[in-house]
Amino acid sequence: MRLVICRCAVDYEGRLDAHLPEADRLVMVKADGSVSIHADDRAYKPLNWMTPPCTLHEEQPVAEEKDAGVRAVWTVSNPKGEKLTVRLFRIYSDTSHDLGEDPGLVKDGVEAHLQELLAEQIEILGEGYTLVRREYPTAIGPVDILSRDAAGTTVAVEIKRRGGIDGVEQLTRYVELLNRDELLAPVRGVFAAQEIRPQARVLAEDRGFRCVTLDYGQMRGADSTELRLF
Repeated sequence: MRLVICRCAVDYEGRLDAHLPEADRLVMVKADGSVSIHADDRAYKPLNWMTPPCTLHEEQPVAEEKDAGVRAVWTVSNPKGEKLTVRLFRIYSDTSHDLGEDPGLVKDGVEAHLQELLAEQIEILGEGYTLVRREYPTAIGPVDILSRDAAGTTVAVEIKRRGGIDGVEQLTRYVELLNRDELLAPVRGVFAAQEIRPQARVLAEDRGFRCVTLDYGQMRGADSTELRLF
């Protein structure tokens, strides 16, 4: 990753034209080729950017640009015909860092731990429930938990820390796909979360799914009276 803190002006040509006047900014060039221009506000959102695949060319400014104080010109283009031109007037810092391969997002452990705990305490879903498998594979991704109820009916469980409509839609896709398997059908759904938003609960129940609120602290034994003196 290359980080350049500089005084620059930026022009974008593509679906529409946009201009950022001369100012102090951070220009970020990532290993995947993406280029983004940042101000010292707006949180993570860049002022302008170019996503890969794109190509960055560093050029010397023409005479007119030199007269205006431009020291270097970066031209970033992509196969769509879009172009981002960065004119650098002054460079305060130019550093490069090899961040290596990123392992990806690792959640805080709550969702993963909820899945693990629920698999171990599957009876939370109801008396007679048994675990078939965690991370049951499907063509569209793994189902958090596949189980069977006391009657032997297959139950797909989608687990979220905070359950929203997106989670219900995800469970819907899983249940529809699993119901095509004659060995599993009929398949019911359970939407389990620490907190289920009202709209998500209404949608889940409308689609025939049962909603279960999980008490993470109790499941991990935080409320256990074991080993307490009083």
